[in-house]
Amino acid sequence: MAQIDHTVHVALGERAYDILIGPGLLDDAGAILAEKFPGRRYGIVTDENVARAQLPRLVKSLEDAGLSYSTVVVPAGEASKCYAVLEDVVEGLLSAKLERGDLVIALGGGVIGDLAGFAASITRRGMDFIQMPTSLLAQVDSSVGGKTGINSPHGKNLVGAFHQPKLVLADLSTLDTLDARQFAAGYAEVVKYGLIDDPEFFDWLDANRVEIFNGGVARGEAIARCCAHKARVVIEDEKEIGVRALLNLGHTFGHALEKDTGYSDRLLHGEGVAIGMVLAHGFSTKLGLAPGQDKTRVEAHLKAVGLPTTLADIPGTLGSTETLMAAIAQDKKVSRGALTFILTRGIGRSFIEKNVDPTVVRDYLNEMRA
Repeated sequence: MAQIDHTVHVALGERAYDILIGPGLLDDAGAILAEKFPGRRYGIVTDENVARAQLPRLVKSLEDAGLSYSTVVVPAGEASKCYAVLEDVVEGLLSAKLERGDLVIALGGGVIGDLAGFAASITRRGMDFIQMPTSLLAQVDSSVGGKTGINSPHGKNLVGAFHQPKLVLADLSTLDTLDARQFAAGYAEVVKYGLIDDPEFFDWLDANRVEIFNGGVARGEAIARCCAHKARVVIEDEKEIGVRALLNLGHTFGHALEKDTGYSDRLLHGEGVAIGMVLAHGFSTKLGLAPGQDKTRVEAHLKAVGLPTTLADIPGTLGSTETLMAAIAQDKKVSRGALTFILTRGIGRSFIEKNVDPTVVRDYLNEMRA
C-alpha cells in the first residue's frame, strides 16, 4: 500500500470523512475504495490534461481491484465550469447507468472538483462522490469542505450546492507534473491560511517556501496544515453563514478580476487570489486598519514565488473600474445589496466587514489602476 503521511478527519457527524495525504495514493486507490465502499461502481470525471497525466494510474488501480468504472472527460480550464459542460457530465453519468448508490470520482484540480461534485449533487437527486485532487490548489482548499458549483455569466461560483465528499485522496506525487505557474497559483491558497488567523504559519512558510516548491517534506506538512485549518472552519460553519467567509480572503477582488479576464489563462484563480490578498491588505491599510509594512511583506512573499501582486501584472487590458465594481456587487457575500469584504488588521488578523462603502472601494481601485 502507498504511504499515507497525514490523515485529517473532517468531523461532520454522519457526513464525516477523512483526507488522506501521501505519495502514490492514486496507485492504490482501487484497493482503498474496495475496502471502504464495497460493491460500488464508479464514474470518473476528469479533464483532458489530467486524463493524459494521471487517469491511467487510477484506471489501473481500479482494474487491479476488480472495480467497474466509466469515464467522462471534459475540456481543461475554468471555462468548463459552465451549464453546458455540467449537462455533459450529468448525461455522461446517466449514460453509464450509474445508480444513486454508486460513486462519482472527481479526478483533477479545483475546476473538476467543483464541477464533478455539483454534478454528483444533482444526478439522480444526489450521488456520493470522492475527491482525488491533483493540483496544489485543490489539495489545500477546493477539495475540502463540500463547496461545489459552476460559474454564471453574472459571476464566479454563483450556481452550486454544499455537498460533502465521502473521502479525499490527495496524492502528493501528482503535484510533480504541475508546471511552475500552476503550482505557484495553488500556493496562493496555502499562504491564505496564514494570513487569515495563523501568523506563525505565515512565518513558517517564509522559512520553508523553497522546500515546499522543491517537493521536500515541508510540502506534505503544509498541505496537511491547510487541510486541518479548513476542516476546523468547516466543522464550525459548514454553510458559510459566519466564520467560513474568512476563507474568502482576497477572493472578492480576485473573482472580479477573473470575471473581467473571461475565466481564461490570462489569470489563473490562484493568481487572482494573490492579487486580491495584496489588494485586501492595501485596502485595509488605506482604511487605517492595518500597518503598511504587513501589506509590503505579503506582497514580497507572493512576488518571491512568482505570483502576480498588482493589477499591472495582469496581461492585456482590464475593463473599467465600474465593470469590476459590477462584478464585486455580484459576490456571494453580498447581503441585501451591501458589500462584504474580508479585511485585516495585519498578518493573521483577518475579519469580516459588512456594509463596506462602494464609493471607497471604487476610489481605491482607481488609485490602484493609476
